[in-house]
Amino acid sequence: MVKERDEAGFRRFGGVEGVAAALLVDPPHGILGNDDDICRRRDKFGSNTYPKPLAKGLLYFVEDAFKDTKILKLLACAALSLGFGIKEHGPSEGWYEGGSIFVAVFLVISVSALSNLRQERQFDKLSKISNNIKVDVARDGRRQKISIFDIVVGDVVFLNIGDQIPADGLFLEGHSMQVADGYARMLVTSVGMNTTWGEMMSSISRDTNERTPLQARLDNLTSSIGKLSDYATLQALREPSVKI
Repeated sequence: MVKERDEAGFRRFGGVEGVAAALLVDPPHGILGNDDDICRRRDKFGSNTYPKPLAKGLLYFVEDAFKDTKILKLLACAALSLGFGIKEHGPSEGWYEGGSIFVAVFLVISVSALSNLRQERQFDKLSKISNNIKVDVARDGRRQKISIFDIVVGDVVFLNIGDQIPADGLFLEGHSMQVADGYARMLVTSVGMNTTWGEMMSSISRDTNERTPLQARLDNLTSSIGKLSDYATLQALREPSVKI
């Protein structure tokens, strides 16, 4: 009702007072807030959390590196160079050029994957810190500070200027929310994935297109290795025709 902004249904329900009564909330004092009350509300209405994407491991970034056309081109050139080198100079000496390219590609993939993994873990740590916001709520007549993830339906939340609204709810009272000393109280009517906030947070995708300075240098190194491998492959292709 709140999420869809159904004003007609809201009035038929009895307005804020009717919603508060249905949720067993005394707006001035908040919910009871004991363990049984909290568990009952979470079981009935859900928790104020949202599904998080699975953590990416090292193998994911290694596999992702192999999707780079430059890497695939280098591997192909390395294989050709290795094959022609062994054919012309034998296994003892013919593996030098092709083998060197394989080693260089392995180093580029390893450094790139480790760099991306480290960046991913730093992002996760920062996300946990920045998302764990504290808000003030009224429970059993007392004002207390809790994490936004601990908010349940029926909580009366105190909001000040700059506070992030942690859930969907109804305005109870407030004063000049447009000025520095503004405040308001909100009755929480939905949490987690049943809120606009939950839908937004669950749909956020991490931007992996931005290149770090290390990744930019690795791109340049890959390009240089590619040029060398092209030269080595051309030389290997020319040598048989010269000997004929």
